Amino acid sequence: MTMKQYRDYYFKKAKQEHYPARSVYKLQEMDKAYKVFKPGQRVLDLGACPGSWTLYAAKQVGESGRVLGIDLNVPDTVFPAQVVFLQEDIFSQSPKFVEQIRELAPFSVIMSDMAPKTTGNKNTDQARSIQLVEAAFALAETWLDVGGTFIAKVFEGPDVRSFVQSLRSRFAKVTMVKPKSSRSESKEIFILGLSLLDISDENIG
Repeated sequence: MTMKQYRDYYFKKAKQEHYPARSVYKLQEMDKAYKVFKPGQRVLDLGACPGSWTLYAAKQVGESGRVLGIDLNVPDTVFPAQVVFLQEDIFSQSPKFVEQIRELAPFSVIMSDMAPKTTGNKNTDQARSIQLVEAAFALAETWLDVGGTFIAKVFEGPDVRSFVQSLRSRFAKVTMVKPKSSRSESKEIFILGLSLLDISDENIG
């Protein structure tokens, strides 16, 4: 199978299974490998548009779960009843944004498929990508439940390793994944923090 055929396979598969983008299979692959989702969970999806990750998460958590999708853009996707979508800039921290998160928190999974608008400058794009990941983790530090999972897309670069290292004291396991459904030429990788540790006791005394 050529790379073009490989890409077309996931594109066609997404259409057949009624997902708006092929990116769903990256999340599905990580879920199968690390058992990310369970029925009844609450999930925060950052950079949710066009909605493939939100739809997949909603199916996995079921009617008893909730998914909050946040993006600057509003997707055309029709979501099931357990999904709430909010058009918002995660950097704004507006009262509406914070209140919507507080209503559903804590979350069992906080995931980010956010990517910067690319400039063509590798260093600039990577720096902006890690900035988005840091912003996503800042939300996770506040709203992710103990034992929860953090997933974030990032462009490979010199800043990634130090960020990943900083997560190792916060999670039982931290790993980096390049899903098979990612394009081989893509610089994207996914950081997974599995089972957020309870460090509250460490701050006592």
